[in-house]
Amino acid sequence: MNKITRRQALGASAGALTALGLAGATAHAAVTGSRTAAPATPAGPSGSTDEVYQGRRIRIIPASGGGDGHGGHHGGHQSPGMPTVLIDGRELHVMRNADGSWISVVNHYETFSGPLPLARAAVRELQGAALVPMGGM
Repeated sequence: MNKITRRQALGASAGALTALGLAGATAHAAVTGSRTAAPATPAGPSGSTDEVYQGRRIRIIPASGGGDGHGGHHGGHQSPGMPTVLIDGRELHVMRNADGSWISVVNHYETFSGPLPLARAAVRELQGAALVPMGGM
């Protein structure tokens, strides 16, 4: 008798599903990798950055002089010395840690090497949702 056992059927099914999952993940990575970021405009004399990442516009405007480079919890106009990070024109509140790493309100438990990687991670985390302003009284 040449019947297939349950163990053999489950093994074959698991192998086929694993192969399909890997193929799907590879295809997704290839598609998203090819459209993730348009080239950022080179930082000009002002040091600002402007790019489109996953369909969202990221602008980083460096601090305009003054301040000691140690801002409070919020970036932009609320803290001298901190850059203003905008996603689709809305400010992403950022903070620089004592070790030089960066965090935001979107990725508060993950640190980044600078404002641009931080903004890109926030775009990925938002998954298309709009950035909601904080505080605002």
